Amino acid sequence: MKNNDWKDRLNIVYSTNPDFQYDNGEEEEVETLDKKQQKLRVSIEKKGRGGKTVTVITGFTGSEEDLKELGKLLKTKCGVGGSVKDGEILIQGEFRQRIIDLLKAEGYTQTK
Repeated sequence: MKNNDWKDRLNIVYSTNPDFQYDNGEEEEVETLDKKQQKLRVSIEKKGRGGKTVTVITGFTGSEEDLKELGKLLKTKCGVGGSVKDGEILIQGEFRQRIIDLLKAEGYTQTK
């Protein structure tokens, strides 16, 4: 069957600019850096979380899939809940030193 490309562009306003490039919203897949090149930062946050303490891991460069996999590993090793949002891993509770040790054991050498 024929590929109907026009169906992907319904409800789009077109430009009269001859240099206009149509962006269909697909993002490029970010390539995950090697574990030794990742500069992860581990911090504790309490603001805006209803008084609950959360350990936040930021600085991961790579695909969303790899970030979720790392988040799942940290949650299971700490035995607590958490989530992965906006390029950050949130772990419930105050596990800063334990997470730093776990990340270094996994090969993330530039962890602070």
